Amino acid sequence: MTEPIKDRLARAISELEETRQAVDRAERQLRATTVTVRSKDRSVEVIVDAQGHLDDVRFLNGKYRTMGAAQLSAALIEAVRQAQADVARMVLDAFRPLSETPGLQPHVEGSGVEWDDIFGPLLETVDKDEEARRRAGDGLRDEITEDGEKG
Repeated sequence: MTEPIKDRLARAISELEETRQAVDRAERQLRATTVTVRSKDRSVEVIVDAQGHLDDVRFLNGKYRTMGAAQLSAALIEAVRQAQADVARMVLDAFRPLSETPGLQPHVEGSGVEWDDIFGPLLETVDKDEEARRRAGDGLRDEITEDGEKG
């Protein structure tokens, strides 16, 4: 026996209201959210808001005074990218309960929002940067080990 249209409509309206309330909660949570990240060399600290906009930059411990422009720029970019990726992950986590599709990027049916298009490139860029830094660190450790073996 099929469910009467009146009952299906009432259920759909109830689900829509629950979804609206969940979106409101997520928006309130994110509105006040900021992320603070320090570069790996601890020379730069950045703060970004929930939209990924840069709110503040702090140069720590005077270390920046002895850094070359390229080195300082790299530290700043590293910190900003990591903070933006952290914010993107927080946004995804906040909206994940609304998702009908399991996985990293949620998809809300009928929303017209393509989460992969919005956050995918940012998360991929950060993942690539982290992998490149890890490989560079591995190479440096290899060189240090080889120098020690030659002695």
